[in-house]
Amino acid sequence: MPRKRVAVLISGRGSNMAALIEAAKASDYPAEIALVLSNIADAGGLDTARKAGIQTAIIDHKPFGKDRAAFDRAMHEVLIAHRIELVCLAGFMRLLTPEFVALWKERMLNIHPALLPAFKGLDTHKRALEAGAKVHGATVHFVVPEMDAGPIIMQGAVVVRPDDTEATLGARVLKVEHTIYPASLKLVAEGRVQVVDGRCLIDGKPVPDAGALIPVA
Repeated sequence: MPRKRVAVLISGRGSNMAALIEAAKASDYPAEIALVLSNIADAGGLDTARKAGIQTAIIDHKPFGKDRAAFDRAMHEVLIAHRIELVCLAGFMRLLTPEFVALWKERMLNIHPALLPAFKGLDTHKRALEAGAKVHGATVHFVVPEMDAGPIIMQGAVVVRPDDTEATLGARVLKVEHTIYPASLKLVAEGRVQVVDGRCLIDGKPVPDAGALIPVA
């Protein structure tokens, strides 16, 4: 079966992008990273992609002003031109229009540094510490118009230590992200993920609830 052509959208260093690129080097991985697209011309991840021999594209959002729809249309045209089948958001700091999301329904993934539905939005590690959370983690989900609300594909958890800071907690969560994102993309590319009534089934079985996860130290 031909490998799925994947675009990764970034705005910064693209550490999750790098994890996806590394995973896709395996000959039996069902997806190839065919394009890395950024809205920031000097995003650090672009160099990483180029060194890996991956095509890159830049669509600067500034000339579009507040016309998010026009920016998204320009982005969609580039994705289609590169025959992209799946999209992975990896630190892409743009809110996408519902129209764009609809075009890529159940074909666009995002990684979020928290155990959704807890701690949607920004500053997740800080908020988890302030809330006294005992367990924290990361979530891969399909993108829907509402932020951080799409069907969950996979989650990974870490124990919150008494002496944790935002930095130490974030570093451990990032390791989890680098594991579950490539694993999630693999499942989707293999056609093993189905969305039924707003929830993901993996090989016909529901994704475990966050409370059932065994956190790593």
